[in-house]
Amino acid sequence: MCGIVGLFIKDPSLEPELGRLAAGMLATLSDRGPDSAGFAVYGEGKNGEIKLTLRAPSAAAAKEAAARITHAFEGATVTAHDTHTVVSLPDDTVPELIDWLGRELPATEVVGRGRRMELYKEVGRPESVAERFDLAAMHGTHAIGHTRMATESAVTTDGAHPYSTGRDQCLVHNGSLSNHNNVRRVLTREGFSFETENDTEVAAGYLSWKMREGLSLGDALKVSLDDLDGFYTFVVGTETGFGVLRDGIACKPAIMAETDRYVAFGSEYRALAGLPGIENARIWEPEPATVYFWER
Repeated sequence: MCGIVGLFIKDPSLEPELGRLAAGMLATLSDRGPDSAGFAVYGEGKNGEIKLTLRAPSAAAAKEAAARITHAFEGATVTAHDTHTVVSLPDDTVPELIDWLGRELPATEVVGRGRRMELYKEVGRPESVAERFDLAAMHGTHAIGHTRMATESAVTTDGAHPYSTGRDQCLVHNGSLSNHNNVRRVLTREGFSFETENDTEVAAGYLSWKMREGLSLGDALKVSLDDLDGFYTFVVGTETGFGVLRDGIACKPAIMAETDRYVAFGSEYRALAGLPGIENARIWEPEPATVYFWER
């Protein structure tokens, strides 16, 4: 079942409201996915710096990790958010931090990286997860989110979306891929590694692979229609944009709305009903096998 949301801000004056609006959208779809939830927010970034989002086993472990990273890496900006820690540091220092984490904090894992993206996910009802990470206080240009109902696997944080396999790139997914194990083997030969058995992580890796080969996100989504079998809706975030794709049958529910201030996606209209100016929005159901993409 699951629920997915996305919000892309076109009017800069609405950017301070991004987190609050996204939190409301997630909470509305709690009954589509009460097991776990996650979201990615694209906020401010600095040239030459990378943000790593780290996940620890507990809030206490994340607080300890933040303190130790601050002590070990002079000049890094470190902020703990419940079980997650966001570390901003110079791009050329990232390999050193990754090596250090493997030695000093092996239970802390990297769940996202990029110049602007921060990524959070945990087990629990979506409104509770959003509150734990204070999503409502976050601001930026766009965000995507997911509420999960674990019908085919255990309820774990590893199984929660979004998945990120490239810088400032992440994906949420409603549906199921039938050939993800075959695609996983191809991607493994191409040098990708996977942390979970989730088919959504494979889909994210596939897009990263195609973009590594020089395709734009839009073109990578187009060719995925030939290579990824199943029924699905993808919502994808990049540093500059926000994309949507449904498979050729489009059996999973999806609705979009656009005004001069934003573009929004929801698995159901009720996720969009609280957005400002929704009564004047252009509202439509995205077409099957059609790529939609907005960029700033």
